[in-house]
Amino acid sequence: MPSSGSPPAWAWSDVDVAVPHPSRRLPGISMAGFRQRTPALWDIAMVVHPAVTLLVDLSEDEGAVYDVHGRHQRGSVAVGLLPGGLRATGRARVECLQVRLDPVVATAVLPASTELTGAVVSLEDLWGRDAGCAEDRLRAAVSWDERFAIATEILGRRPADRRIDPEVVHAWRRTLTSRGRLRVDGLADEVGWSRKRLWSRFRSQLGVTPKRAARLVRFDHAAHLLAANHTPASVATASGYVDQSHLHREVSAFTGLTPTAVAAAPWLAIDDVAWPAPPSTRTR
Repeated sequence: MPSSGSPPAWAWSDVDVAVPHPSRRLPGISMAGFRQRTPALWDIAMVVHPAVTLLVDLSEDEGAVYDVHGRHQRGSVAVGLLPGGLRATGRARVECLQVRLDPVVATAVLPASTELTGAVVSLEDLWGRDAGCAEDRLRAAVSWDERFAIATEILGRRPADRRIDPEVVHAWRRTLTSRGRLRVDGLADEVGWSRKRLWSRFRSQLGVTPKRAARLVRFDHAAHLLAANHTPASVATASGYVDQSHLHREVSAFTGLTPTAVAAAPWLAIDDVAWPAPPSTRTR
């Protein structure tokens, strides 16, 4: 979730980042812990990612405030796919556990996850009293390893909220592995459905249409190439855009930023640390 505009009052060199050991990671679930060493005033424009995100505020003092389209949420939140103009601000030393859920996993473990699309809601609204209990357990943990274990246990024991069609799961996985470059007609042929049926089932179960999902995945790939100092022209070609102008329009549509601003985003500068990818999927 990168940022742009005037630089924040802090730098990533002042933030400790923790990640689970690879052997403890669950399929479709990624976690990272962030802790500022010193208090600071900061303001980040957060950018879409092809995942449903839980931000669990573990700060001892005033935590982060999230603003999407003028609506504010404080504390622990769930961020659905395509949240739009989302900003996070803070005035103290923030400590946070961030959990990224593959949309297929999110649909299974989060109540009404498809209704989160384009929205940010408090974790309490989503989980009720369980949210406060989870925060208390995580805050009392003595290490990030313990926190990751607690979060894994909490997510693992939540009852499956909805069933996902295998065809929808396959279409989503293929969208990811193709980096958003497969057409909906091709996906429909692969699963043996009509285009209309795939469109309807995909949208009702994951909260976005197959085409929108492909655009999001393609943008995410392009954003990471930009952050790795590739030129916009080469990124457009590598990501399957018609030309550099097409890339510019898509970056603007998803972030309100320019490709140059996305390339300079401080969050992406530590992406390989906070969200390490398997060697076979690295592009940088």
